[in-house]
Amino acid sequence: MRISIYITNLWLLLTCAVLTAQETSKEADTIVKNNYGLRLGIDLYTPIYTAIDQHRKGLEITGDFRLSKTYYAAAEIGYLTFDGQEDFFSYSTDGSFIKVGIDYNAYENWLDMENLIYIGFRYGFSSFSQTLDRYTVNNDPIFDESPRIVEGQKFSGLSAHWGEIVVGVKAELFKNVFLGFSFSGKKMLSTKEPANFKNLYVPGFNRVFLNDFGFGVNYSISYLIPFYKKAK
Repeated sequence: MRISIYITNLWLLLTCAVLTAQETSKEADTIVKNNYGLRLGIDLYTPIYTAIDQHRKGLEITGDFRLSKTYYAAAEIGYLTFDGQEDFFSYSTDGSFIKVGIDYNAYENWLDMENLIYIGFRYGFSSFSQTLDRYTVNNDPIFDESPRIVEGQKFSGLSAHWGEIVVGVKAELFKNVFLGFSFSGKKMLSTKEPANFKNLYVPGFNRVFLNDFGFGVNYSISYLIPFYKKAK
């Protein structure tokens, strides 16, 4: 958690510096045109986390397409493996996910700048499997004594549907190259899970907390492929 807070603070400072530098360099212009195109990138959080802790591995590709001055269609797709350790048991999760939605850019850019400070919504779906690697029988309610769970048992064909609210920043670091940070709050809508074991971790959703809530943090670097320009 301390590592995530440190990375987040560093990222926000860098983003603010980029935004400030770009605002101070604005020039007068009569007709301003914005790029409309496809922005593709990768999430950097999982590679950074993997370098520190081998319990989480995967890849997430991000993308958005500008629909109007302030609205963007957005999507993320990826896969993830996660090894969880609890007091009385350990487990592993392996699967893929996709999230689709829309972002609203609340930042008023100067001239032809393309920065975003946005809020958005995502619908997420994940297909995955979980393996119970080790457990000690106890009175925890996530276990059901009938049928009895066997160590190393794999539960396949699991799935989950959820919604999430996203707030974030994308700052143009270089021409068409963007640095991004976002935070998301998630709520599970429905999930398919084994009769005798709860889905504690879902790829794309992350850790499932009390009342089926969760959260996520993303750091990204992306490149905008311009298709055409349109006046503000």
